[in-house]
Amino acid sequence: MELEGHFLDKRAFWEHHNYYEKEYKINEENLPTSLPPILFKGNNKCVCFEINQDKTINNSYYIGIDWLIEGKKAVYVQSKINKDSNEQIDYLAMVNHAINHPEVFEHTKDLYEIKWDKPQIYIQQKQDLLTPLLILQFLQVVKTIVKKGLKKSYYKVENNLNSKVKGKILTAKNVKLNIVKGGIIKTYCSYDEFGFNGIENRLIKKTLIFIQRYLPANKSMWSGVPLGDIFNYIMPLFSNISEEVNIKDCKHLKINSFFKEYKIAINLAKQILQRYGYNINNVFNINLKTPPFWIDMSKLFELYVLGLLKDKYKGANEIAYHFKTHGNELDYIINIPEYKTVVDAKYKIRYKSGVDHEDIRQVSGYARLKKVQSFLNFKEPKLIDCVIIYPESELNKNNEPITIDLQNTHEINDYVCVSKYGVKLPAIKEWEAPLYQ
Repeated sequence: MELEGHFLDKRAFWEHHNYYEKEYKINEENLPTSLPPILFKGNNKCVCFEINQDKTINNSYYIGIDWLIEGKKAVYVQSKINKDSNEQIDYLAMVNHAINHPEVFEHTKDLYEIKWDKPQIYIQQKQDLLTPLLILQFLQVVKTIVKKGLKKSYYKVENNLNSKVKGKILTAKNVKLNIVKGGIIKTYCSYDEFGFNGIENRLIKKTLIFIQRYLPANKSMWSGVPLGDIFNYIMPLFSNISEEVNIKDCKHLKINSFFKEYKIAINLAKQILQRYGYNINNVFNINLKTPPFWIDMSKLFELYVLGLLKDKYKGANEIAYHFKTHGNELDYIINIPEYKTVVDAKYKIRYKSGVDHEDIRQVSGYARLKKVQSFLNFKEPKLIDCVIIYPESELNKNNEPITIDLQNTHEINDYVCVSKYGVKLPAIKEWEAPLYQ
């Protein structure tokens, strides 16, 4: 099947991207000599993809798909462990592990960018990295809602009442359905009810119906993540809730900040429905299209590590994430009686055999901040342990349990109280190279 436009299919490497990519040139004679770089959320410091003057590639830690020349040429980027392997990272399993902790949800808003205002791009099903990500997030946050209990609210109901009036009489409908037909004892009314069938729950139910049709047809996309189990846990609680909802009524829907999970779920529901043009039949459309999007793998690794740390240190106050002071923002601070340390997550495989001295200077500087020392309850200045967590060069192909033990780190030579710790990332069990090379 021919795709719309032309695809330059390349795979993003974890480490030494520029070194590897300079060995790789785009073999396209008709590309313009100068193309603007593709930026993540318009940030000049975050380059998703760029072709240099000599047609070598420059990119950072992003995967996704976007237009090089709008409507004509597109680029598709996947993540590999290294340039000599076909093993691909199971990014969905990473997301799933992170958001198994509900408190991590609020940090996923900067994980990806979707360019809804740009023309959509035809893709193969296995190139659809976006839909499984949205669905996984949605199901996990709805799972949290179900555990807490569904929200009740007031909602409008229209009904043809017998021998009574309730709320407001809808004159036009009452004449048409009752007066004209001689039903003088009936009155067609509109009134408020309080219950579970509010617009928020109906929007969630409508999205679940879309997902119910999507999952069986796309099993290969989520083989490493138990989406079916999560769906089966959720769906029974919505069995008595209507899926009838006017999308226009949802566009300006405001959710009380007290129901933060609902706010996330509604936002994701809108994106999933928009992804399929609000038409459930598009779930089976073989001519799959996607808006341009990018996923920040560096941010995903940071959230994945956060999930692993929360698995290890379960106390509510034992991990401080994105601790801020005087323009500095630390990844994590571990604060337990027997172990107090500053931790930084670096999506750099070079730590397997080397270091990045700028990273070490950065994390060491964080450990000397007075606010950090005070947070760790040190009354006198102290040299705090610093740890850099990095991805191992081999993926977790055997699906072994992954844990973090920061009391078993590897010291970095030439530095005092600075060490590193490698974690394996999950691998997609079966992966076929894309058709278009």
